[in-house]
Amino acid sequence: QVQLVESGGGSVLAGGSLRLSCAASGTIFHINAMGWYRQAPGNQRELVADISRGGVTNYADSVKGRFTISRDNAKDTMYLQMNSLKPEDTAVYYCNADVRPTPEPRSYDYWGQGTQVIVSS
Repeated sequence: QVQLVESGGGSVLAGGSLRLSCAASGTIFHINAMGWYRQAPGNQRELVADISRGGVTNYADSVKGRFTISRDNAKDTMYLQMNSLKPEDTAVYYCNADVRPTPEPRSYDYWGQGTQVIVSS
């Protein structure tokens, strides 16, 4: 079993910054792609950013230039630095990871429990 635990959410004023972390633990051989998703009330869950094991990144247009995704493979941890936050960034942010638990070429998709981000104007 694999657990993903997010931290770093909170309430900030517009223009402020937050840094989210996602720590993976459990039976892990290695982690393939990881990503951050968010879901605002009444909306579908959407991709914010993702990162390959080798560090190739991809961002939603709405966060380009403001958010930075990174990871530390040695610590099985991913980060999301969020700057210039806007009220429309308010959502529950979820961590996602594609994990290989053993050397066998089989991986599984895991989600964290989510962390709330509230940006007020």
